[in-house]
Formats: sequence, structure tokens, C-alpha cells
Amino acid sequence: MNLILSTDSYKITHWKQYPPGAQHIYSYLESRGGEFEKTLFFGLQYYLKEYFEGKVVTQEDIEEASQLCEMHFGQEVFNHDGWQRIVDVHGGRLPVSICALPEGTISDVLTPLMTVENTDPELPWLTNHLETLLSELWYPITVATQSHFMKKTLLNHLEATGTPADVSFKLHDFGFRGVSSPETSSIGGAAHLISFLGSDTMSALIMLRDYYNCDCAGFSIPATEHSTITSWGEENEVHAFENVLKKFPTGIVACVSDSFDIFSACNDLWGTKLKSQVMERDGTLVIRPDSGDPVEVVLECLRILGERFGYSLNAKRYKVLDPHVRLIQGDGIDHAMMKMILNAMRTAGWSADNIAFGSGGALLQKLNRDTNQFAFKCSNITVGSIDYPVFKNPVTAINKISKKGRFDGLTEVFRDGVVLKECTLDEIRERVENHR
Repeated sequence: MNLILSTDSYKITHWKQYPPGAQHIYSYLESRGGEFEKTLFFGLQYYLKEYFEGKVVTQEDIEEASQLCEMHFGQEVFNHDGWQRIVDVHGGRLPVSICALPEGTISDVLTPLMTVENTDPELPWLTNHLETLLSELWYPITVATQSHFMKKTLLNHLEATGTPADVSFKLHDFGFRGVSSPETSSIGGAAHLISFLGSDTMSALIMLRDYYNCDCAGFSIPATEHSTITSWGEENEVHAFENVLKKFPTGIVACVSDSFDIFSACNDLWGTKLKSQVMERDGTLVIRPDSGDPVEVVLECLRILGERFGYSLNAKRYKVLDPHVRLIQGDGIDHAMMKMILNAMRTAGWSADNIAFGSGGALLQKLNRDTNQFAFKCSNITVGSIDYPVFKNPVTAINKISKKGRFDGLTEVFRDGVVLKECTLDEIRERVENHR
């Protein structure tokens, strides 16, 4: 990757636009607020180690960028001397200082999460040249924040109706196929695993192993998909189910059961023809509906399974299915739908212990930079060794007023090509847990 070109086109021209005598540009990243009133800071360490650490600008990069920009703009706007200085004087390392909150910090919106400032006074334009890449932190932060709040919702229902200790396995990441790239899956999947332990997004495990020192951050179970059931034919669905029970005789196994008729599958197949095998099995069968109205389908499946396999009342006086059977709802699950299902179950007297959720596109892709309105803005400029606070205050958008000056409370994590401070996933998880 050519870091020079990893920016918005117009930034190539900004070196010409700062005030005369400018020496340092100081900028910050924040969430202006939106769907969530807080943010869970995560992902900077990955970006620093993947894109910023060490020698990241070469002579070849300069030549490539110069040639492309000449064609792209149709005029001479490329800052050849500036980038050449980075190669000649700084050995291709980025002369910037980056300070940030510790990853795993949960803070109110409008809190500066990170600051960036050039360390070479000859290169003030460099700070905001890096905005494009660094602004992409909105993604892991927003995913981490969303999963954090979904966990709070689950915990609320488990505390009221069931077993709070089980919360870490109640929301499973199905998102790999639902995102725009393998890198997106790894970053977003990793962000989810701060709050949960269940994931089918293996790229996230690799990312957290390589960048956050965690051998295995998440766990999964054997599970079917429609092809492994429908390939037996509709008339042999019961044999497909029976095969699952035989091939995975112990532990937890999940089986999609809506290929033809989810209610018949629960009642006639799992609950009648295969009931004895399910009950004799050393483990739990997790039945997965995958179509229809999620609230209605979950309630009806619980009713049928309760009749067929029985249930007990827990200490909180909520119904809990026989431990040999459970449900996982993995279709149409976002935060709002999860709340609707849990509320409906609670009203009907069912414990949240009976269900787990899977989420794919909604978990890792149904969000954007405006979900929590992230912005990267300049707040201070140094001219002639004097600091001048700067800000924006548009009369048409009071919500876009930016901060001015410098900020305390952040730790320097990167300087001149060197990552100064690293953290592990365990440390991040502990920081989040301690916030509670």
C-alpha cells in the first residue's frame, strides 16, 4: 500500500493552503453522538501497527504518487519536496505524535478519543493528510460500542429472568459474509469480541492473535447450514437431522430447521420422531429458525418445544426448556429486533436462558460513520512557535461545532514511526469490565 495515496484526493493539495509560517497542526477524533450516548474506544493499535509503524514511505512511493497525481489533477500540485523530506530526513518514518485514550475506555460522546500532531515543523500538512486512514477508526469503535450496548440489553433480561453468567455467549457473530471485505470482517469481528466470546468470523481471531496478543479470542460450535439439510431432500429431512445427532453425539450442536416447515420440524421431527435421541444425547441441541417474523416464530417455537420436551420454572419464576434443547435466532437480528424478542419472551414468561442470537450484516455492516457522527478536526495551529486555538462554528449546524486548543488526559502511543504503547485483548476486556 502506498501511504501517500491512502488519502482523499483533495488532501494532496493542502500543503499549499495552510497559513504562512505554520509549523504544527494538531487535530483530534471524536464522536459527536448519535445512536449511542457513549463510545467504546478500540482499533487504533491495529491501524498503527498495520499502516503507520516503521518505514512506510519509500522513493518508489513518491514516484508513483507523483505520476498518478499529475494525471489525476492535470496540473502540478503534488508535494514532492515534503514527501522527499520524509524519506531523506526521517528514513521513511512518519514524523507525527499520536495520543489516545487507552483502548477499551468507555467515554461520553464529545470526548476527544485521539489526537495527531506533526513533530517536524517543516511538515504541518502531514497531520491531516493522515485523517483519511485514522478516521476509519469510526468502524471498530462503532461496532465495539454497539456490541457493548447489546450485551447490556441481554444482561438486563438475564438478570431479570435467567442466568447472567451466560451473557458472553448470547450474541454470536455471523457477519463474515455480510461485510464489504476480509479486512472489514477482521476489524469488526474483533471489535465484537471485546464484549462477547462467540464468533464464526475466523478472520477476527487472526487479527486479535496478531495485533492484540490473544491466542484464541472467540469460540464456536458444530452447526448446519441449509445445504447440509436440503441436500438430503425434503422427504428425508428427518434423516438429515438424525445424522446431525449421530455425527455430533456430545456437546452443543446447532441445526437450522426452517428449510421447509420450522413448526413441523419442532413438533413432528425434533419433538416426536427424534425426541428420544435428543433427550438421550449428552449435550444440547440448538434449533435455529431462519425465516419469518422473528418475534412470532421464536414464541411459537418455544411453545411447541415446551410442550414436547417440557420446561421448569427457575428461581425467578420464568420458564426454562429442558436443557437438551435451546433456540438460536440468527435471522433479522439487530439491536432493536433483539429487544423486541426478549421483551416478548419476558411477557410470555420465558427466560432469556432459552435463546441465543446470531447477527451478521446488522452486527458488522448495518452502521456507518454517521451512526455516531465521527469527526476528525483541527483544534490548534502553531505559527512562529505560538499556539493558536482554531475551531469551526457553522451557523447552520450547531451540532458540528468543533473543539479548540489542546487536550489533556490522553497518552502518547505513537511517535516518529514507533508504537510506544501496546495493549492486549485481555487488558481491553478487563478495562471494559471494570467500567461496569
